[in-house]
Amino acid sequence: MMVLIMRAIWKGLLACLSLSCIAHAATPNSVTTYPTKTVRIVTALAGGGADLVARMIGQGISAPLGQAIVVENRPSGIVQGEIVARSAPDGYTLLLAASSHWIAPLFYSDATFDPVKDFTPVTLVGSSPNILVVHPSLAAGNVKELIALARESPGKLNYSSAQMGSPNHVAAELFKAMAGVNIVRVGYKGAGPALSAVMAGEVQLAFGNAASAFAMVKSGKLKALAVTSAQPSALAPGLPTVTASGVPGYESASMYALFAPARTPGAVIRRLNQEVVTYLKSAEARERFFNAGIDGVGSSPEQIGAIVKVDTERLGKLIKQLGIRGE
Repeated sequence: MMVLIMRAIWKGLLACLSLSCIAHAATPNSVTTYPTKTVRIVTALAGGGADLVARMIGQGISAPLGQAIVVENRPSGIVQGEIVARSAPDGYTLLLAASSHWIAPLFYSDATFDPVKDFTPVTLVGSSPNILVVHPSLAAGNVKELIALARESPGKLNYSSAQMGSPNHVAAELFKAMAGVNIVRVGYKGAGPALSAVMAGEVQLAFGNAASAFAMVKSGKLKALAVTSAQPSALAPGLPTVTASGVPGYESASMYALFAPARTPGAVIRRLNQEVVTYLKSAEARERFFNAGIDGVGSSPEQIGAIVKVDTERLGKLIKQLGIRGE
């Protein structure tokens, strides 16, 4: 009797295992086969640095992934973050954001996402210094002359920026606080429109990232006064730093990073990281990024995650210390 019982049990187990194998074989493993459809990268409006970076990354990893990459432009970092945070954590909706992604919530208390908890970092893509640019007709040929002009007419000069918390907004507010000048912000929907406003003479100056301001300066549509990096940058040849031009200790830069929604499978994150970092190391990518005014970087997910946390804490303290307030 015991033998018959044991045989029955083994037959049952074997039947269950067979059914399990059949079910497993019939259900594609979405992680190991990723991606099987178009991948969407949500980013800023066309004309800004983030949009440019998103398109270069999309072109660079589309072939290795074997799928099309579609770039979707949205008007502000808050909107972009909300879209991706609410998306399915399957690797098919990604966020290519400037550092405004983790800085903007310091200005917007009603932000509906947490830049750390609601996202899984993929990689740091690149870094770009900001360039202090003015309209060619402005009677200031360097930073000291700009400061003098601003002090002569407090509140008369305007600067343009994307949303509060964007790199160009933070760069300008730091400059105002550290140089002791009163320059009024005029907000635009993105970094591209903000630079266009300077070219059109709607405002007098802006802190555009090198990625988007580079070509405009070279064509003579904008006049560059200084670069915001701590040291002179090969991305802005011939330009002095803001620090060396009369504002000691000043430093600002734009960082670009790729994120996925929180709880995206680790295997998907590793695949994306591998393809992006491999592309960034290629000679083609290095040349394209440099010509666009960006240092292509590449990092592990853990490294960019740590950068986000440290940068948020550092800028949060600095913003509070300098008394910078959102409008």
